[in-house]
Amino acid sequence: MTDTPRSRFHRAARRTRALPRWWPLPAGILLGALAGGGYGLAATPQYTATSYVIAVPTEKADPMSAVGFAQAYGKVATQVAVLSDAQVAAGVPVARLRDSVRAETSPDAPMVALSATSSRPAEAMEMANAVARALTTEASHTKDDTHVELLRFTRAVKPTEPSTPSAALTALVGTSAGGLLGGLALLLRPRREEDRPAAATVPAPAAAAGAPARSGA
Repeated sequence: MTDTPRSRFHRAARRTRALPRWWPLPAGILLGALAGGGYGLAATPQYTATSYVIAVPTEKADPMSAVGFAQAYGKVATQVAVLSDAQVAAGVPVARLRDSVRAETSPDAPMVALSATSSRPAEAMEMANAVARALTTEASHTKDDTHVELLRFTRAVKPTEPSTPSAALTALVGTSAGGLLGGLALLLRPRREEDRPAAATVPAPAAAAGAPARSGA
């Protein structure tokens, strides 16, 4: 007998029908756990180091203006003018700094957090400190006009643990996602004929009481 794609499809369909109806749920959980754990093991760990700078108003400035200037400095921290000054100390090009460094500010505190991410902990620390140093230097050029001085608050330290999720966490996330997809597949899967309830037999209406019986012709 010739083994055609159509016959292989029918055999696979028969095997699938032979499985329990709830098989997509454990299959989804297993595949999700394997995919999540595999991604966590294959992905390169990333490390993040953070340096903080603070905006300090001078005697001629309104203390509340420091918050606004801190937010402004946070926007220019990742611009080319600042990153160009930081690339020498960081030991990486400007494009790498632009992709690896992010700045965050607070609406309530005059502080800028400069975080750098790298696969090497020492490099992440060096990038964060270099950008913080370049930003404070850039701000010092205009402090006579802004009446706000930007100072280093804390230096970034060498991270000891990766900031990316561990393999166990990615496996857990994959398990949850696989279970969700398996449950949806189970709900959307067409019901088999043997799973459908049998149609109830409706008895024929009985002859009305007292009605004369019809005789054959």
